[in-house]
Amino acid sequence: MTRRLPTIAVAVAATLAVWLVAVPIAGVDLAARGGAGTIAVGPVAVVIATAVAGLAGWALLAVLERLTRRARAIWTAVAAAVLMLSLLGPLGGVNAGSQLTLALMHLAAGAVIIFGMRGTATR
Repeated sequence: MTRRLPTIAVAVAATLAVWLVAVPIAGVDLAARGGAGTIAVGPVAVVIATAVAGLAGWALLAVLERLTRRARAIWTAVAAAVLMLSLLGPLGGVNAGSQLTLALMHLAAGAVIIFGMRGTATR
């Protein structure tokens, strides 16, 4: 369990790295459609969203470890399914650059969280 928090930190760093390359360096206008207008996606939103996803994954894994001997396999399948569904979110990007950047951030966070947390699961 001691590796779970660092896994979340690495996921946050990975998504921030994508944001840093895309927004300040490449000049992508990172925004998504939401509600009545568009929402700019800044670094604080990236950190919060990634941390919340990581903590939710951690919580689910902890619950599964208490309920079943197959926690690792079940959690991995659920996490992979959630990642695939989350890739629908970037379709709300305001342009192709936003959509690509959002998709890359989802994939970066998902890969780190899935492989990092999976490695901490009791067998």
